[in-house]
Amino acid sequence: MILLFFLVCLASGFILFSKTFLEPSQNKLDKFSRKISVIIPARNEEKNLPILLKSLLNQTVVPDEIIVVDDFSEDNTPGIAREFGVKLIKNPPLPSGWTGKNWALWNGYLHSTGDVLIFMDADVRLSEDGIERILKTLFLSGGAISVIPYHTTEQFYEKLCLIVNILGVFAFMSPYERKSSSKGMYGSCIAVFRKDYEKVGGHRSIYESITDDLSLGKLFCENGVKVENFLGYGSVSFRMYPNGMKSQLEGIAKSAALSMQQLQKKTIFLIALWVFGLVITGFLTPVLLFSHHPLAKQFLLGYIFYVIQILYLQLYIGNFGFVLPLFFFIPTAYFLLMILYSFYQVKFIGSIYWKGRQIKVGDK
Repeated sequence: MILLFFLVCLASGFILFSKTFLEPSQNKLDKFSRKISVIIPARNEEKNLPILLKSLLNQTVVPDEIIVVDDFSEDNTPGIAREFGVKLIKNPPLPSGWTGKNWALWNGYLHSTGDVLIFMDADVRLSEDGIERILKTLFLSGGAISVIPYHTTEQFYEKLCLIVNILGVFAFMSPYERKSSSKGMYGSCIAVFRKDYEKVGGHRSIYESITDDLSLGKLFCENGVKVENFLGYGSVSFRMYPNGMKSQLEGIAKSAALSMQQLQKKTIFLIALWVFGLVITGFLTPVLLFSHHPLAKQFLLGYIFYVIQILYLQLYIGNFGFVLPLFFFIPTAYFLLMILYSFYQVKFIGSIYWKGRQIKVGDK
């Protein structure tokens, strides 16, 4: 009976995960006569920006304009943009009520001229045909798309995001989210036709939203613009938090609690079921084994099944190695810490902290 329950929990994970990738660059799609603008909000991104700009300038389809919006950086971010010869925009002072990223993206749009807009975070890394694949997928979808990048990790603390990343993918790849009439988008990489962006009023319409990507996706849906999300495996990746564990904690906690509130109830149920099985197998199995409990073998089988499933999932989600999947109770505990900290900020402090700014949590 216990083993059957574990299998049900594991099944919920497979239901939540859909392998939906960008169009291969080999598929012909002759629609690249339109002007392409890439808009990059950048606040203290001197480490990430050179990698992204270099890859953008070496694409099979090179964007017509690359716009870096310097959001009051205190490092050499603007200098790097100048070195690469891209268009550099100094973000104006933040108006009351706006969140920093929404303001930067909006000002990037105001200085753009492209028929297609690609909003891309500075930590994104592209394969040589990354832009081509994004464009082909966008034209075939006929609406707006976002890409969930493959998570490249280097330091141990980055690998602790294993469970966080899996759940992040579940939240977008759930069949209930994919079929929803009001779905969100993943903010690291969003592509949209200019006419559709202007139709909904762009980031100006969601100026207060902390979860700008989810809010923008729902805004598109409400206005009849089709929204689809894809995995970036093989084409779009990122290294999210190279600047230490503190920035990682702040980055994940800033939106974890708020994002969960916008998911479909069926998605939340399946995620909760998967996490519950993860927690009880991860934390109870070692205890039962050491105490020689009669249920130890069943729990051990459940544990092994979870290890196999996590190893499979990470093939498409990120390079988290083989050690942490074997001891998945460690990244599980890290995930629970993130959730608790996020809820603490939202419910008790009423604001979240990100990149040197204290942002009040509003209704959006």
